[in-house]
Amino acid sequence: MSKLFEQLVAKRGFSKEYLYPKYEELASPWLLPDMKEAVERIKQAVRGKEKVIIYGDYDADGVTASAVMKEALRLAGVADVETMLPDRFKDGYGMSEKVVERAKEVGAGLVITVDCGSGNAEIVEELKKAGVETIVTDHHECPEELPKAVAVVNPKRKDVECAELRDLAGVGVAFMVARAMVEEGLIPAGQEKWLLDLVLIGTICDSMRMSEANRTLCYYGVKVLGKTRRAGLKELMQTAGVNKITADSIGFQIGPRLNAAGRMSTAEVALKLLSARTKVEGAKLASELERFNLERRNQQLAAMKEFKERGVPNDKVLVVTGDWHEGVLGIIAGRLTEDYEKPAFVLSRTEEGFWKGSGRSFGDFSLAEALKACEGTIIGGGGHAGAAGVKVADGQVEEFRKKMNEYYESLNLHDQEKYLRQVADLSVRKMGEFTLELMEELRLLEPFGVGNEVPVFELPEVFVLDKKLMGAEGQHLRLLVRGEDGKTMKLVAFNAPEKWRRVESGQEANLLVNVEENEWNGLRSVEGRILAIRGC
Repeated sequence: MSKLFEQLVAKRGFSKEYLYPKYEELASPWLLPDMKEAVERIKQAVRGKEKVIIYGDYDADGVTASAVMKEALRLAGVADVETMLPDRFKDGYGMSEKVVERAKEVGAGLVITVDCGSGNAEIVEELKKAGVETIVTDHHECPEELPKAVAVVNPKRKDVECAELRDLAGVGVAFMVARAMVEEGLIPAGQEKWLLDLVLIGTICDSMRMSEANRTLCYYGVKVLGKTRRAGLKELMQTAGVNKITADSIGFQIGPRLNAAGRMSTAEVALKLLSARTKVEGAKLASELERFNLERRNQQLAAMKEFKERGVPNDKVLVVTGDWHEGVLGIIAGRLTEDYEKPAFVLSRTEEGFWKGSGRSFGDFSLAEALKACEGTIIGGGGHAGAAGVKVADGQVEEFRKKMNEYYESLNLHDQEKYLRQVADLSVRKMGEFTLELMEELRLLEPFGVGNEVPVFELPEVFVLDKKLMGAEGQHLRLLVRGEDGKTMKLVAFNAPEKWRRVESGQEANLLVNVEENEWNGLRSVEGRILAIRGC
């Protein structure tokens, strides 16, 4: 083990078991409350040859969870399974009335939710009145009173004692149900492992903490995704240009394309791709997702360009309106928050005449609490501390902006930007320590995620030997730096901020970087990706 990697592992407190997890030591699915009741009810559905509806969500976690549950039920012997996903624009998040109508229409005896349902007690009750039972599998925060379902399998329940399970994604919870079905003899042992490619994707895309359970699921998920049997997923990875299976390729190539379906049209396209059985079908669906993602990206770029042309308001909380696709409002809000280091709401007018939008925040400013302070001004809204949705009546946007900023000022918050600053794992003065051996060792930490982020290295007082601007508009920056050992390393920043581009050859610089392996003409080397230049 290289000295640098040894220091990194020690700094993060990673054990040998974390680095080399064992599948057989994965936390038991029976540690989740109501798991026994859920499996017993599934057994009943198998015996009674019941029609079962799976109700999911429109994001990557919800789509992968739906696919996992559907495959698990079919492996268990449930022949008649139907999936339903909500429409982001008509239904919003969670269970809608249409699942009640559909269950009646097709004579379903059981509805199983994935990645939703904990906050839908009224829909569960309506299903019950219609003679349809419900199993809720979810990972979102639970209300004080749980739905009166046959089972509520949710790691966020107060009676869950196994801490590592609290970080499961919706797809992780669905997989735990599948594991319980294996242990009960409903699914042949080992078959559930082929679901881990989907568990990996959903967990990474939902930004779940890499606690022990998620680390194990994703560690083996990488291996399964590398030899996935899913024709559609293979085509999607080819279309997206995925060469290596990493957290980046999942989070920035696979995930956005799966999410684009629910953002720009219907998530059913993404679900069909995950279930595609032939190369031809998979290629067609992958092409459709590529088109949705391109449309999403164009909308996002156009919105950001328009906003920059307007200029940045001096408000503490940005409230921006425009004629933008509803499916990209959250992404735009996230970009504004990242670029301008301010909480942001992005609103677009609906056909009904009101304004609908998404907000993103960070640090100590909770959007959920802020929206409560705006009651009376907004039609409705809610969410979490860092992300929320809102509806504002026409003519009330300015009042909403005013109240949102007044609430921010009332909190008397200071130095919130610290929550967005990159923090280095280690400080390195000798460029010779960035070896190919280190790159091999860093791969042991993949896939990266929350709680196991890509390592960040500080390069203090390195000497800039050479500077070059690249790209049609000189928007990319490349530096050649020398450490105190006399060794050099190339560093690059794509779409570098203008202030970074003012760094000149012949001066010292303090930088934060990620490191990555580069191969050119058969030669392998270590390069740095610039994250920050201190003092700029």
